Amino acid sequence: MNLDRVQKNIGYYFKDIRLLKTALVHRSYLNEKEKLPEITEHNERLEFLGDAVLELIVTEYLYLRFNEPEGYLTSLRSALVNYKIMGKIGQKLGLDEEILISKGEREELGKARLTIVADTMEAIIGAIYLDSGIEACKEFVKQFIFCNLDDIVKTKAYKDAKTQLQEFTQKYYKTTPVYKLLFTEGKDHEKVFYVGVWVNKEKLAEASGRSKQDAETKAAQIALEKLQPYSLS
Repeated sequence: MNLDRVQKNIGYYFKDIRLLKTALVHRSYLNEKEKLPEITEHNERLEFLGDAVLELIVTEYLYLRFNEPEGYLTSLRSALVNYKIMGKIGQKLGLDEEILISKGEREELGKARLTIVADTMEAIIGAIYLDSGIEACKEFVKQFIFCNLDDIVKTKAYKDAKTQLQEFTQKYYKTTPVYKLLFTEGKDHEKVFYVGVWVNKEKLAEASGRSKQDAETKAAQIALEKLQPYSLS
């Protein structure tokens, strides 16, 4: 854990460095046999606080910028602060290399690891809030999160792939996509779901995921990539 490097990367220097140290501790680390003795608290309480602070900042910003209905603003907010976006921002800031975490968790890949980094981002926001108040949090969010908003609006990334596919097929094929679970494999705690998607009885794509919803979303994205070029012809 290099606290100086983290502070430089996030552009904020703590008055109470203990807050940052706690923000970087995953709960699994407290069970490590060789953990640092001075580490006695994990970051979940800070994450809880940071999540609320982040939601307020983003909600206020979107309300003031867009004169749109609640549903649109909610979709934008979800796209802006979902675990993938937050996790990737955290990775760019090098947080994944600084989090104190158990060896087992560190070996995890994919959604689990990205979620941990995203949770740490929220914990850091909570820590900044306790250290300096909401204005400092707004500066952090403005610098690292709001910069993604224009691209999200432009690409309509606020609509998930399943929604985009349904709107596309209704417009061009006058029908809606049908998802079917093909099969599952693996033990209960590490099960993988395989899903296919059909449009007008034609199977367009299939994909796998750690949940049925993840698999459906991935299949929808693949189907969109196949269909969209034909709408331009």
